[in-house]
Amino acid sequence: MSKQRPQSHPHQDTLAVHEGRGVDPTSGAVTSPIHVSTTFERDRDGAYSRKHVYSRQSNPNRDQLEACLAALEHGHTALAFASGSAATMAVFQLLSPGDHVLITDDAYHGSRHQLEALFSQWGISHDRVDSTRTEAVRAALRSETRLLWIESPSNPLQGISDLAALAELARAHELISVCDNTLATPVFQNPLDHGVDLVLHSSTKYLGGHSDLLGGALIHGAAFPHADRLRAIQTAGGAVPSPFDCWLLLRSISSLGVRVRAQAATAWTLAQRLGEHPAVDTVFHPLHPDHPQRDRAAKYLAGGGGLFAFTLRGGVDAAMATVADTRLFTRATSLGGVESLIEHRASIEGPGTRTPDSLVRLSIGLEHVEDLWADLSQALPDAV
Repeated sequence: MSKQRPQSHPHQDTLAVHEGRGVDPTSGAVTSPIHVSTTFERDRDGAYSRKHVYSRQSNPNRDQLEACLAALEHGHTALAFASGSAATMAVFQLLSPGDHVLITDDAYHGSRHQLEALFSQWGISHDRVDSTRTEAVRAALRSETRLLWIESPSNPLQGISDLAALAELARAHELISVCDNTLATPVFQNPLDHGVDLVLHSSTKYLGGHSDLLGGALIHGAAFPHADRLRAIQTAGGAVPSPFDCWLLLRSISSLGVRVRAQAATAWTLAQRLGEHPAVDTVFHPLHPDHPQRDRAAKYLAGGGGLFAFTLRGGVDAAMATVADTRLFTRATSLGGVESLIEHRASIEGPGTRTPDSLVRLSIGLEHVEDLWADLSQALPDAV
């Protein structure tokens, strides 16, 4: 059970450390125990006064995690999943055959893949749209559109959508609006505050922050009309995190603010330096002066973020060589961990990708900025 909090709304950093947690009433332990039991005892009269029945339905560690996630996103309820993809699946399962989805053109390719490879067989259609242009979204609406999937910032081109305008458009057309907030994190952006219905996280990334767990989450407000159905999909589908993963994720969230702000500061320094490098063509960072939605980023995403990308004038060969020649950056797919990662994104996404083949994506960790810059400098090609 959570401890009583002050009446004033605590800072995000304070919520990350305290929300959902409390001193264990049995032992006095400051750190919560891990409840690995899959089943729970009934009362003599057959009731479950201690709430828990079976761990697929609920677990003390998952309750703590969900309470913390809801508070961080200024929501009413959070639902934890075994991965970000499982959370994404749960949202699409709210739909019915014949429904239509609009999804950010530059959204995470795994979300698009689910619509293309799985839900198309259920009779659910979709279109990709530039969600940074509200009028383009309006023009793409159909009578059967039921869901607006926004990713802001988008991955990897860092497009920034007008969340308030899109949420208003969705309400006017009775759509479910969803924002993938994985890249921004609750530290820099809270989509529910701008009227979005549902927030998604791949908690594998910044929330976990150490590249050692899989997780996903959905958070909604008190008035979300599909709350009961979403909870039923979570519990009946069974794609829930283990008690240990919930415990580990909650432990990691304690340092979320300091980690993410440090990563974002280093990312911004590197983005500025890359923008001046003669081999670099374009830098995709929300705060960069050349970014088309820079003013919007100042409103929604003042901290920028720890992930960004750039293209090289030498094309795909220069991009592949740069990725291959780094020594401190690790060539790996993911983001948000304490170690810095580098990848040639188009080859990861595969056939059909619209990511430029000269693009290199960086996920910035917690190494010193000068060490990371030295590594990039020796790996980058000479001016073309």
